Formats: sequence, C-alpha cells, structure tokens
Amino acid sequence: MSHPLQMVHVIDDDAALREALQDLLASVALPVTLYPSAQAFLEAARPEVPSVLVTDVRMPGMGGMDLLAQMAGQGAEGPRIDMPVIVMTAHGDIAMGVQAMKRGAIDFLTKPFRDQDLLDAVQRGLDADRQRRDAAARQARHLAQWQALTPGEREVARLVVQGLLNKQIAGELGLSEITIKVRRAQVMRKLGAKTLADLVRLVDAAGDA
Repeated sequence: MSHPLQMVHVIDDDAALREALQDLLASVALPVTLYPSAQAFLEAARPEVPSVLVTDVRMPGMGGMDLLAQMAGQGAEGPRIDMPVIVMTAHGDIAMGVQAMKRGAIDFLTKPFRDQDLLDAVQRGLDADRQRRDAAARQARHLAQWQALTPGEREVARLVVQGLLNKQIAGELGLSEITIKVRRAQVMRKLGAKTLADLVRLVDAAGDA
C-alpha cells in the first residue's frame, strides 16, 4: 500500500458536506481523510506527512474551539498536534472564526465559501506544514551532528564561534595550538561546515545541547 505525500483532514458532522469537500479536494489530486467528529480525528492514526486540518466550528460533542485547545496540548487527550488548521463557520459565527485564529487557526472560511478560497487556504496550510517539517528535520540533523562531537570538540566549537583565534583557545583551555587545530578540523568535518559562517549557524541551531 502506497503512502500519500500529503494529507488533508476534514472534520464535519454533516456527511453531505464532508463528501462534497472530498470531491472538491480530489479534483485537484489532494488526498483526503474524513471524520464525523473531532474525537474521531483525535483517535485516528495520522500519516507523518505534510498535512492540514479543515474543521467546522460548531459540532456535537467537541467543537472546533475545544479541538484547537486540545491540539495545542491543553487537554487530556494526548500530546500536542502540530498541524495548520482552517476553520469553517456559519455566517453568524464570524466572531468565533476570529477567535479561532487567535487560538492558532491559520484561516477561517464563512459558509458558503468559494471553492477556490478553500483550495487556496488548504495549499497555504500544506506549504506551511511542509516548511515546519523541513525545519524540524534540519534541527534534528544538526542536533545529531552536534551530539556526535566529543566534549572537547564542542568546547572548541563554542569558543571559535565567540571569535577566539586558535592561539587564544589554546591558552583558554590549556592545550597546544596543534591540538586546537586538530579539534577545529574535526568539528568542521563532523558538522559538515565549510566556513565559519556555517559553523556559527550550526552551533546556534544546536542551542544548549
């Protein structure tokens, strides 16, 4: 079974609307998973691919606002769910849509909305989630590279990015300048850094690890 490269999750208690949205998204080759309730979405296994959630605000049981809080890790249903959210509101619920954006939704659409407005919002959400995932993967890769350094190499790396010369680092650590040069070369190789600017960026990405 092949896995999708991206996914649109749709939550609405109205079966006819769910199916209409599925047809619309499928018309532009976007894979869709439908849920009749927020609870069903929370309990489902979701593929680890760039994704966006389209959800109604007013639904029986858990509504869209409660779902946003749950996804932010403020509830008891599990860990935080990082996924762009687009909320759908009835005409009289515009204020609720604005409130949803304050709680983390990236957009809200007032029913009835134009098909293209939904498609545009979904694409923005997918692009945003793809960028977030790419950034997280880079961060994890940088952290793994940093943790592969020896404690001595990390010490040298931190002093290099502070602007110290090899001779100054040697004096600071009580080591020979040759040893510092060797460690510095090892740091550059292990981190895949070509320039000092690369090294500064990579050490900064590693943070306090």
